[in-house]
Amino acid sequence: MKKGTSLRGFSAYRLWSQLPSIEVSHLPDVIMFAAAIALFYGIARAGHSWFGPFTPTVEISRSVWALPAYAGYSLLRITIAYVLSLIFTLVYGYIAAYNSRAERFMIPLLDVLQSIPVLSFLPGVMLAMVALFPGRQLGLEMGAILLIFTGQVWNMAFSFYASLKSIPREMREAAAIYRFSWWQRFVQMELPFSAIGLVWNSMMSVAGGWFALMVCEMFVLGTRDFRLPGLGSYLQTAASEGDTISILWGVVTMILVIVLLDQFIWRPVIAWAEKFKVEQVESADVPQSWVLNLLQHSGGLARLRDKTFHPLGERLLLYFSRERKNEDNKRSSSAWRHWLVRAIILFGLVAIGYGVVRVAMILAGLRGAELHQVTLGLGATFLRVNLALLIGALWTIPAGVAIASNPRLARVAQPLAQIAASVPATALLPVILLVLIQIGGGLGLASIVVLLLGTQWYVLFNVIAGAMAIPTDLKECCSIFSIRGIARWKKLILPGIFPYLVTGLVTASGGAWNASIVAEYFHFKGHTYTITGLGATISQATDSGDFHLLLAATMMMAAMVVTINRLVWRKLYALAETRFRLET
Repeated sequence: MKKGTSLRGFSAYRLWSQLPSIEVSHLPDVIMFAAAIALFYGIARAGHSWFGPFTPTVEISRSVWALPAYAGYSLLRITIAYVLSLIFTLVYGYIAAYNSRAERFMIPLLDVLQSIPVLSFLPGVMLAMVALFPGRQLGLEMGAILLIFTGQVWNMAFSFYASLKSIPREMREAAAIYRFSWWQRFVQMELPFSAIGLVWNSMMSVAGGWFALMVCEMFVLGTRDFRLPGLGSYLQTAASEGDTISILWGVVTMILVIVLLDQFIWRPVIAWAEKFKVEQVESADVPQSWVLNLLQHSGGLARLRDKTFHPLGERLLLYFSRERKNEDNKRSSSAWRHWLVRAIILFGLVAIGYGVVRVAMILAGLRGAELHQVTLGLGATFLRVNLALLIGALWTIPAGVAIASNPRLARVAQPLAQIAASVPATALLPVILLVLIQIGGGLGLASIVVLLLGTQWYVLFNVIAGAMAIPTDLKECCSIFSIRGIARWKKLILPGIFPYLVTGLVTASGGAWNASIVAEYFHFKGHTYTITGLGATISQATDSGDFHLLLAATMMMAAMVVTINRLVWRKLYALAETRFRLET
């Protein structure tokens, strides 16, 4: 080394050697700051478009360069719908689990709502939102978000409700002994106990949101054509034109977004939720996430948590734990709430009575041929739904247990399952239909395949959550006593996953009824492929603007779902609550 450059070279070397430590220590903060700036910019751009004037006709470009913006719009709608779904889940599930009178009505209602196809919600929701925000694009966007909400929320609500009902008795007794307030019970017992099931059902809900995009972002109501820029409208446009290349580009973009979500959202959340597992022996193999490790070493996030979230949590804890000093105020407040509940119930009964009268008047105007079409379609769809449910359960139960029992397999299978669950069946239906027409199956076989694509993931994700929630000490106990094979399934695995399995089957059944609208009626290259079924009837009624037939088909579907709920699901929930609860 030359003399004139040795000092300068040595100083540069020292500075360069210090740079990695500086960068690594602040890397999480820099990444989060950059992500926050990008997120703010994206929301600002979307907000500018949403609050702008209403655009009656949006031209959906099939250019590859339009896909990033379309993916951003769709992801924002799904995120907002998920936040609304989570709030609804926590409130609805909590009330249903702890109010026995409300439970008798809320759970069957939830079962009915989750089985009603999106197209049945679509006319009322979309027209109401457009009327609520006249002349603004926001009305159409809010309508699409609410429709995505109807495709996400139900399995999350079922999961949270089932988790609350299966909390061990000794945990409740401990909370009563220590005189926990309702807030303490919620944040320290109920929410942690339900975390694993809620996380996996959240993943399934977001996958359901991607599934619903093709219906929510581009649809026809009579003579009115509603379109929103997004991945769903891109895929539907490509499918309608028979553009296979564009379909593939859209699916690849969706897969890329799902993989990024898995790495940056779901894998860290799964690794974080592992600490809420109820067990006395720590598991040797736990999920890992490089993003979670990065966040845990963030100094800025630690300061934000210490300065903001911890003080806020303590204030809420003190506020809800504080005893009422004035007993008279407590009694008057209780009386006021009692009269408010009575007023709400009275208003609800009046609204239901008015709705029943209006529905009866509409149904009375149906012709005999339409009633025959609805009845025949109900029977055909019922058979397809249950066949798809049986086929899905046969492979998802062993596969879900295998994935949950093997962390290495889970690291590979979990993102693959998310991708498979998120790709809309309508995007794959042209390929499925063409293949099956060539081999002679036609839409009859293709409809069952599409129903299977819309149902099996609910069972798989819930089985994975149930198998992961089985305590490690119980697994080790079975190993010590050499309980293997069929005996292990009978004594440990099936009882352990049973509450989760019931939730998966309930939501899968509703998903199958919902998926029938795309499985039994499909537009492709200017042709309409249809088969006898209730889903086809609903799709035809929506296309033609025949709201009377649409209402009749939806009511028939709701009646069938209520009957199944009474005869099957309610008894299985009672069995899971009484016999298969994890307690000593």
